[in-house]
Amino acid sequence: MTLPELRRLKSRIEDRQAKVVVVGQGYVGLPVAIRAAEMAFPVVGYDVTPARIDELRAGRSYVEDVPDAQLAEALRAGYVPSCDVDDLRDFDIAVITVQTPLDEGTPDLSFIEAAGRDLARFLSPGALVVLESTTYPGTTEELLRPILEAGGLRAEVDFFIGYSPERIDPGNTIWTFVNTPKVVSGVGPNSLSAVEAFYESIVDKIVPVASTGEAELTKLLENTFRHVNIALVNELAMFARDLGVDIWSAIDASATKPYGFMRFTPGPGVGGHCLPIDPSYLAWRVERQLGHRFRFVELANEVNRGMPEYVVSRIISLLNKERRAVNGSRILLLGLAYKPGTSDWRESPAMAIAEQLLALGADVRAHDAHVPADARLGPPTPRVECTVEEIAAADLVVLCVDHPDLPYDDIAEHARLVLDTRGRLRGTGFRGETL
Repeated sequence: MTLPELRRLKSRIEDRQAKVVVVGQGYVGLPVAIRAAEMAFPVVGYDVTPARIDELRAGRSYVEDVPDAQLAEALRAGYVPSCDVDDLRDFDIAVITVQTPLDEGTPDLSFIEAAGRDLARFLSPGALVVLESTTYPGTTEELLRPILEAGGLRAEVDFFIGYSPERIDPGNTIWTFVNTPKVVSGVGPNSLSAVEAFYESIVDKIVPVASTGEAELTKLLENTFRHVNIALVNELAMFARDLGVDIWSAIDASATKPYGFMRFTPGPGVGGHCLPIDPSYLAWRVERQLGHRFRFVELANEVNRGMPEYVVSRIISLLNKERRAVNGSRILLLGLAYKPGTSDWRESPAMAIAEQLLALGADVRAHDAHVPADARLGPPTPRVECTVEEIAAADLVVLCVDHPDLPYDDIAEHARLVLDTRGRLRGTGFRGETL
């Protein structure tokens, strides 16, 4: 029998009367909030950072996947950015999209705990809470559920709770929040039914799984798969060069196989929240609960974290061939984000490369039209425009990220020397080497 609270919630979802609050307004939470507002739900986008809320209220989006025009439409439709916890009151649906960093190798779930406590203050019968933050299997049941039940309401009976892993790919205009299949789960059948009803109203396709643990593992599996395969081609790139083999041509040839192969390419390292951090959540959980080491993740971490140092060694080698020392050389880094077409610089390998080059005495300059000029990037690296003059003045140009708007013809023609870590300049006749 369907619970009265579940029937009521589904009815409010169908009538677009359910109040939706999205806790966290970053790369994940803002697109969720905007989409819910577009689908005529009353939405509060809650974030504890006042500067973010000020930007959103002014109609300025700091997330590239949400243009200012789309934000303006959402504001007119009733989207309310807020840093006032009292605005969570009377919520029907709450989506938690807060960060889950690592603290010296240990998952830091304090942001989930804080969000859970804030929501617990206003939890009412028939409400739904969905966690989207990436975490290890067991978090929804073992951490979030007790926080929400502390006030006396019971999950699956009085309120509903589930997990749906975020699949936001910053800068991807083909697969968006709306058309990427959404994995959904609940702590029981009633919760799953509630989660399904909500996400069916805002995305094209949902993929239900049997438990929150399975959904939590889904996200970690996806990212660990990428992490391990990127590490494989990164290590192959180092070996192939020593063997005198063009790794890029080998990858191109392998990619012609219509089955059993998926294309991954080398690079200067991995960045963002997902690959440098998420697989370590799974490794931590396996070791802590089962007493086993997740060796694939450990090896992938070792290889991918070592790539910036390898890039610096290649820079040293290239300059040595020109009878130049790194100390005093003018080096132009192109791309500070962690991936093409995005402003996200979290865990970017370019930052590690810049830091190591500065420690060696290099005159490092950087260009990235996507990363805000006032971003706190770490190393004190002057930002410059990617002009012909800057390109020609550099002793070495390092292509760290192959943003689509970079002037590749100018780089190939005017750069004295290039280290292309992305394989973008192959076939252009540039002077230098690929990774």
